[in-house]
Amino acid sequence: MTILVTGAAGFIGFHVCRALLARGERVLGIDNLNDYYDVRLKEARLALLQGHAAFAFARADVSDREAMAAAVEPERASIARIVHLAAQAGVRHSLADPYAYVQANVMGQVVMLELCRRLPALEHFVYASSSSVYGGVTEVPFSADARVDSPISLYAASKKAGELIGHVYGHLFAVPATGLRFFTVYGPWGRPDMAAFIFTRAILEGRPITLFNHGRMKRDFTYIDDLAPAVLGILDAPPAGGSAGVPHRVYNIGNNRPESLTDFVAILERAIGRKAVIELAPMQPGDIAETWADITAIARDHGFRPTTTIADGLPRFVAWYREHYGV
Repeated sequence: MTILVTGAAGFIGFHVCRALLARGERVLGIDNLNDYYDVRLKEARLALLQGHAAFAFARADVSDREAMAAAVEPERASIARIVHLAAQAGVRHSLADPYAYVQANVMGQVVMLELCRRLPALEHFVYASSSSVYGGVTEVPFSADARVDSPISLYAASKKAGELIGHVYGHLFAVPATGLRFFTVYGPWGRPDMAAFIFTRAILEGRPITLFNHGRMKRDFTYIDDLAPAVLGILDAPPAGGSAGVPHRVYNIGNNRPESLTDFVAILERAIGRKAVIELAPMQPGDIAETWADITAIARDHGFRPTTTIADGLPRFVAWYREHYGV
């Protein structure tokens, strides 16, 4: 059996691949290594994965039908499970380059599901959604059953579209699929466009950090070592058709604990041993003031119990950052 992971050189994809390899799986990783952020970080993650004999890699864009068909062809008969994490990320960047989000997140989802239809051994398709889909929801914590038809960014709309497309393929073609709404994932090897990375780098370099909404932001921060094993557990349990007969489910993966951004910065300051220079700014277009994951469903169905608080997770990230960048 082969497990296909798209976005394998990305933050979450890298950790999921490592977890799969650690338990003895054969993994085919796919990534286009785009330059949305420093490609050297992606290449460093990929180099660690390529040290495993059970890891194969193909460079391809998930929205490119021909490239994806060619990439999976050598493993076509043995691919039983897919973790589709490749995407164009970032709420704010979606204001600048909307086409990239439709291409990667919408077309990419269709291409992957069309591949699923033609894989003879396929058991389960797990794909990344986002907490950003809750942009128009005011009741917290965010329930996976809440209506999310009022997105406030193109990124959120593209992720909601991916969920709808997943449901359609479950309905029409019985493709077993599970969508995972990730809540602000952080940790070692994290993305440079996320708060932990941006703030750590700025504090170490003595540059100011910007807190939007005048610092009145809350986020449900999810540590990567809580998330990666949860993805594997869900991958092992394809959804049944249920009462509606559609084998498609959506879950939140979060810490079920919103943290203020000011507390987040204070923990980073202690871990780094240096005070931050803080600049306050208004809310950014497309942003959400607070995220908070209701994890009742994923806890009930898959036993998900996150254990890492930001007081524990952020110092681990800072330690990795110092080691990786020689600070």
